[in-house]
This record gives sequence, structure tokens and C-alpha cells, in this order.
Amino acid sequence: MIKFLSLLIVATFLVSCKQNNYTEVVDKEGELILLGEINLQALQKEPYKEWFKNNHDSYQPNTALLEQLKQQLKKHRIQLFLGTWCSDSHREVPNFIKILQAADFPINNLEMVAMDRDKENPAEEKKGWNINYVPTFIFVKDGKEVNRIVEMPLESLEKDMLKILTGQPYTPNYAE
Repeated sequence: MIKFLSLLIVATFLVSCKQNNYTEVVDKEGELILLGEINLQALQKEPYKEWFKNNHDSYQPNTALLEQLKQQLKKHRIQLFLGTWCSDSHREVPNFIKILQAADFPINNLEMVAMDRDKENPAEEKKGWNINYVPTFIFVKDGKEVNRIVEMPLESLEKDMLKILTGQPYTPNYAE
């Protein structure tokens, strides 16, 4: 019985660690920010809740493109790097999440990583992804990067996503 309870406690701890694999810190500007792998629940807590909820609720996805996106998104995973301190992330991330939800994208295929102002985080989840600007939305298929939207879309999130997901030519902001 004691072994069972010990295993249950360890399992519960491991699950809770996976769900809360981020930290909150006061950054060099004196602002409370998130760092590390986050989930949607983290963005729905104060002080992030205000900008996330307002932008998410007010955004109206392009319904004409949603069905096409829905079909293409099924084949991909998404890496999202953001800054809870960043105005571009405040604007684009809630809109992007709303598009994914409207397209029935399985949220467990989205990995979100919160970065500091230097585009760093303690667990180094960005390693190998070449993150210089946030937000950066990286579309991955069969374990390989297909393309990315950097900081803001060129046309709109939906149009840029569709170009990337269907293999059309797309050059993100700041591409070399």
C-alpha cells in the first residue's frame, strides 16, 4: 500500500511538473514575465489574461480560409516562441490561438515557449530553432521545419499560414 501511494505521489508530481514547466520572473524592466514551456492556462492568468483575453475575444478569423487551414494543419506540429512582455506577441499570439481553435487543431500539437527580452529562457527550449524575434510560429512536418512566421504576418495570419502549409513560396520577415 505504501509503495502504491508513493508511486501515486510521484506520478502526480511528474504530471503537474509537465503542466507547469515554466517560471514567472521579474525581468530587467521590472515586469512579471513567463519563461519556459507554457500552456494556454498560463496565458489566462493575471497579468497576461487581460491582453490575451481581449485580443483573443475580439479577433474574427477569416472563415473563408478556415476549412483549407483545417485540412492542412492536420499534417503539422507547431513550435511557438513568444514573449509575454512583447507587444507583437500580445497582438499575434491570441489571434493565432483563435485560428487554431476555429480550425480544430489539436492543442497538444502546439508547443509554446516563453522567452525573455534577450530571447533566452532557463531551459533552453529554443536551442536549434534560431529564434531572434518573437513571436515566431514554426510549422513542422515529419520532424522538420517547413517554414515560419516571424514577428508578424506579411499578409494575414490565415493567408500566411495557408501559403506555408500548402508549400507556396513564402519568405518570412528578417529572412537572410
